[in-house]
Amino acid sequence: MSRPVTAGVDGSPAAVAAAAWAAREAVLRRVSLRIVYADRSPGPATAQSASFDVRGHWTEELLGEAAGAVRREHPSLEIERRRRFGQPSDVLAGEAAEAGLLVLGSRGLGGVRGFLLGSVGLATISVTENPVVLVRAPERPDAADGTAPAGPTRDVVVGVDLDQCFAPLLDFAFQEAALRGDRVLVLYGWSLTPMVRDASALVAAERGIGPEIARRLGEALRPWRRKFPSTEIAARSPVGGPARLLLHAADNADLVVVGRRMREGDLGAHIGSVTHALIHHCPVPVAVIAHD
Repeated sequence: MSRPVTAGVDGSPAAVAAAAWAAREAVLRRVSLRIVYADRSPGPATAQSASFDVRGHWTEELLGEAAGAVRREHPSLEIERRRRFGQPSDVLAGEAAEAGLLVLGSRGLGGVRGFLLGSVGLATISVTENPVVLVRAPERPDAADGTAPAGPTRDVVVGVDLDQCFAPLLDFAFQEAALRGDRVLVLYGWSLTPMVRDASALVAAERGIGPEIARRLGEALRPWRRKFPSTEIAARSPVGGPARLLLHAADNADLVVVGRRMREGDLGAHIGSVTHALIHHCPVPVAVIAHD
């Protein structure tokens, strides 16, 4: 049986947006939707009956409202509701292990401050190896929830580093683009040596290095061109910071795909500065893909 798309909810506008996006994704994948609430309170065996019953009633209402909103848009979608007990990051990581995709919300802060994912979301991303999509909350109650309106073909944007493993990112990006009929835009941003300061030397260096980088990127994409012959592909390798380039490309994107390394560091799992920037500032949904 195909694994469900799972959305974590907590009653916030961001979670409502995440559940709506997750439902559309489940329809595209032709799988069920699972809506999960992670409850920090003690489980049934240790909870005091009165307070536990009150919280349980509130949780059932929350899950019911989330499922009802989804069912109005997708009446034939199979929906499962779950209340799980424990630390939310642990609960959601456990749900991610069972799901084809985990979808979480991020709260809008506005302006240059960007968007706040929150400690639960960051902790969940750090401990799960399965794809996680982050959906920002709408800036206004009547605004869109991070999904672009229907119209001309848009992009699934994926940021790669030619010096690291990026196959899982491309696999995910191409599969998502194929579901939507989107183009895949592959971006690799690179920098010249700090020793190149003169403008003419800068241009000469870019002209000398740029074509070789473009060739390497084109060669790297050959397996996916063969595997997805009907999917339009654009590959760009401009000089510039990867985060800035990806954020700019998000203007015409349905989804931005970035990676995080599974290797543990001294301070825990490594998410990376580019991925941090995207999950806090990107105006469209961001998929975080774990890789070696």
